[in-house]
Amino acid sequence: MLDARSVAETVTDPELPMVTLAELGVLREVSEEDGRVTVAITPTYTGCPAMDTMRDDLEHALRRAGYREVEVRTVLHPAWTTDWISESGRRKLAEAGIAPPGAAPKRTSGPIPLTLSAPRTRTACPHCGSADTERLSEFSGTACKALNRCRSCAEPFEHFKEI
Repeated sequence: MLDARSVAETVTDPELPMVTLAELGVLREVSEEDGRVTVAITPTYTGCPAMDTMRDDLEHALRRAGYREVEVRTVLHPAWTTDWISESGRRKLAEAGIAPPGAAPKRTSGPIPLTLSAPRTRTACPHCGSADTERLSEFSGTACKALNRCRSCAEPFEHFKEI
C-alpha cells in the first residue's frame, strides 16, 4: 500500500485539473496514526466552492488505496498564498494557457485587503510570452483568475491572481 501522503499528492484540483492539490499548495499536511489518516487542506480563498469536492476527492483516493479511517480538515491559518504554488504547478498552469501568478503581495498582520482595480504591471502571455496584454475582466472561470488578452497574438488567456 502506498503511504497516505503519496496518495494525497496525486489528487488534482477540481477547477484546475492540470495541477495537484500539493502543487497548488492547498495540501498542507498528511499524517497517519493507528490506521487513521488525517489530511489538512487550506482553501485558496474564503468561501472557495471547490473545498467540498477537494475533501471528497482526497477521502475517495485514500479509501481506494486501502485507508478506512480518513479525516480531512480545513486549516485557515496561515492563509493560503499563491507563493505556495510549486514550480511544477506554475509550469503546468502556463502549459495549460493560464498565466501563473507573480509574487504575492507582502502580508502584514490582520486582514488582507482585496483590490479590484487592474494590476499596474502587465501579465505575460502564456502562449507567446508577450507583455503587451490587457485585462478584459477582473474575474474569469473562477474568482481567483482574471481574463486577459494578448495584443500580439490576439489569444485570450486566464491569469491566476496573486493572493
